[in-house]
Amino acid sequence: MTACSSDPKPVYQEETAPQSVVTEYDASLEPSAAVLSLVPDDATSLTVTDFDQLRLVLGYGALDGDSSQRERDAFWRKAPTTAALSLGLLASADARLRADFGIGRDDVAWEATYAGDASGWVLAFHDSVPMAAVQRAVRAGVGPLEGAVVDADRHLVTSAAPPDGADSWGATEELLSLVGREAISTYVDRSCLDFDSVFGSGMEAQLAAAPKAALRALDELDAYSVALGAELVTVQLGPDRGDVFDRVRLADVMPPTDPDFGLVMSRGVADPSSGRLGYTLADAPAAAALTKARTLPFAVCRSLG
Repeated sequence: MTACSSDPKPVYQEETAPQSVVTEYDASLEPSAAVLSLVPDDATSLTVTDFDQLRLVLGYGALDGDSSQRERDAFWRKAPTTAALSLGLLASADARLRADFGIGRDDVAWEATYAGDASGWVLAFHDSVPMAAVQRAVRAGVGPLEGAVVDADRHLVTSAAPPDGADSWGATEELLSLVGREAISTYVDRSCLDFDSVFGSGMEAQLAAAPKAALRALDELDAYSVALGAELVTVQLGPDRGDVFDRVRLADVMPPTDPDFGLVMSRGVADPSSGRLGYTLADAPAAAALTKARTLPFAVCRSLG
């Protein structure tokens, strides 16, 4: 990684070698990669939250549905202080699930939601969870589980029947290069972001000559991912990106976001060969908020205006 300033470089995880395609579910992969075979190709965005990783980060690595109520409550009080993109799809139904079926959101290892022309979700339960209880909750139509599909053998519950592997995100090689890194949460978007949606309505028309030139210097961007950890943020734009230095500087030369991106994700560095950007996570909840709101300067679309 090459720094864009004189700041010392943060330490990054080892780069994960991407597979070519993943058309069959593989529970041994990191959640952001494992879920791809379950996401329909028509979806345009994906959000993954790894609750097992979140438990480790917060010091509750052994916590599950059998843990005491006091431990579970303490964990969920701390979760909003992190970069978690979800506090659990089952949160609203947790009390009933626990009382009537003996399961709950603490039994979920990770979850994913996808949106676009296809929308839905995936829950991966711990191997120790009795899936017969999950099936009973689905039949009872409890909360978001109403109408869901249970794969008891793989400990998965999906909002709809999973797509054929060839019709899933796992069949797209470019998407595999964006995921698979250890993270609390990962967000993947199959598009770039409109300038005014990031910086404010009408802001692009007000740009001076230098910022406009910076936008023209960008390459086209078809997809990106944001992996939010405990201390670092890793952005992946795809390999062989000659514009990564320009993109990592955009937050410095463009109007400030709300909250200010540079105060939330700081000390940006870039690597053209891998198309990776790296940031120090200065404000975890704000980083999660910016990511969910798609207020991300590095992902703006190229402009010829």
